[in-house]
Parts: sequence; C-alpha cells; structure tokens
Amino acid sequence: RYVVLTTKHHEGFTNWGSSVSWNWNSLDTGPHRDLVGELGEALKESNIRYGLYHSLLEWFHPLYLADKESGFKTQNFVLKKTMPELYDLVLKYKPDLIWSDGDWEAPESYWNSTSFLAWLYNDSPVKDTVVVNDRWCSNCSCHHGGYYNCADKYKPGTLPAHKWEMCSSIDRLSWGYRSNMNIAELMDEASIIEELVQTVSFGGNYLLNVGPTKEGVIIPVFQERLLALGRWLDTNGEAIYESKPWRVQMENSTDTVWYTSKGPAVYAIFLIWPQDNILELSSPIPSPATQVSMLGFAGTLKWQESPGKGLLVTLPDMLLSPLPPQSGWTVKLEGVK
Repeated sequence: RYVVLTTKHHEGFTNWGSSVSWNWNSLDTGPHRDLVGELGEALKESNIRYGLYHSLLEWFHPLYLADKESGFKTQNFVLKKTMPELYDLVLKYKPDLIWSDGDWEAPESYWNSTSFLAWLYNDSPVKDTVVVNDRWCSNCSCHHGGYYNCADKYKPGTLPAHKWEMCSSIDRLSWGYRSNMNIAELMDEASIIEELVQTVSFGGNYLLNVGPTKEGVIIPVFQERLLALGRWLDTNGEAIYESKPWRVQMENSTDTVWYTSKGPAVYAIFLIWPQDNILELSSPIPSPATQVSMLGFAGTLKWQESPGKGLLVTLPDMLLSPLPPQSGWTVKLEGVK
C-alpha cells in the first residue's frame, strides 16, 4: 500500500520548488504548484505510504556532462545538484520510501551514495521508518539496498532470498504518456492481475506505473485499469496484503495456480476457471481438520482428497453473465500442510 511519485526524471525538471533547479521546476513554471508536497498532504489522510522517485543523473545538465567527460573524477553535479535535492526531499517531505534511479553510469565514489544513506538511516527525520531500493551506483542493483528492483519488469522465476519489487507499466512500451499509443499496446486487467499474483507469490511487491499527460491527468483507460485492479483487491486482497510466500509458489504442472500464505492460512490463487468446476491442487497436504472457502463467497466449499496427492475442490457454479469473466479467484485453505 504505497505510491511512488516521480519527483525528477532524467531530464531534470523537478516537481517541487527545488532551489538548485532554478526556473526548471513546477513552482517557477508550468502549474506553479508543489506537486510533491500536495501529494504528501493527500496521502497523510490515507493508509497509503508516501514514496518518492528521484533520478541521480540528468541527461542534459552541463555539470553532469562535464563530470562524465572527466571520467567522473570531478563531482560538481553531485555536490551542487543531486545531493542537495535528495537532502531537501527528505527534510521537507519526510517520505516513507526513496526510489532511486539513474545510477548506472557512475560508481558510488562519484554519487556519494553511502554518505547519503548513512545520514538517511542514522540521522535523518525518517531514519527509523524509511525504505530504499537498490539503484544507488553502477553494479549496485540486485546487490545492495533495502529491497531489490534488479531490473525494470524483473521476474525472478524462483523465490529470491531478499525482499524485492517488480515495477511494471500499463503501457508496455513506455513509462511516460504517449498520445499515439493504441489499446493493443496496453496491459489488460487479466495481465495485470497475473503479474501481481506471480510477483507476490515470489515474495515481491508490485509497483504499477501510469504516465500522466502534460496537464497531469490520468487518462480514462489508465483509470479503468487501476480501478479494475482495485475491485479485484477488494475481494482478493486478503491473499495479497501482508502475505508471505508459502513453501510452494506455484503448482508444478501449471503456472495458472499460485500460492501465498498468512499465518496458518494458505491461499491458492487460480487464473483460469476449470471447465468442470473442480480445482485440482496437488501441493497442499490436507488433514481431517481442513476447511476450504473462497474469497468473495459465503460459506465453505466441498473438497475431497485427490487419488494422487493433494485435494480436489468443488467450486461454486458461476452465474452465466454477458460480461467477460473476471480474472483470478482465491481459494483459502485452512488446516493444510
């Protein structure tokens, strides 16, 4: 339950009144508003955590280009631009999360990352609560950080040993807004749910990106996708929020059934509804005390031990509907190993 706003991307425009980004920020030009601050104020009234994305590098900044030309032996850009911005963001807005990016061209000795992170975790006003990702210098991703991104749209395939996050984008071709995109290039509801479920089963967090227009509007097709995901989570969120990976992440025979757990409960999330209304689960070991229910449906479901291993769950009859079928349903298993 967190949101991450781009405070500054690689072109250098800051969405707050940065004193080291004169006339190239959202207070001096454009909307003449502190967008970073306004979002933070709005989030204080919710149970959503406040994350700030910040790019270390800037493609066009003369000081950065000069430092790069020197082989990063000089640090004028870091000392006069990047680090003042990072300290300013933390002191002014006290974020719960810092999502660093633009790290890959230069080593830690150039960025002063360890110095900043030591201050962040030891002396800053958010030292006891803040979380950071792994993009703080070249060769840092997937090795150092509070949690790992590793790469954009990273899919590990097996359960990682370290907390991680999968960042994805509804527009498959861009992280920004494209006025010329077409519907076939966007992730549909089923694809988003599948990506979320796979990520959480492997112990990851899911960060889903939408690019606003230059007026700051989230266009209707993006709104529709986000609201659909929200409706799905209203029903199935018990299997997602605060869950942990189970001993098995997915059924051996298929990648359409994924597992999560919370305390003694095990959740089997299936992405395709079985034609005969019988859900076959080979991984859980049932006991006489096993109870099976389905999130969003009242009462318990009938089940029996499978002739091979595991159990067969009789799902409720789905009412015939002219609407396209929802994607992803969750069976809750209690009293299984």
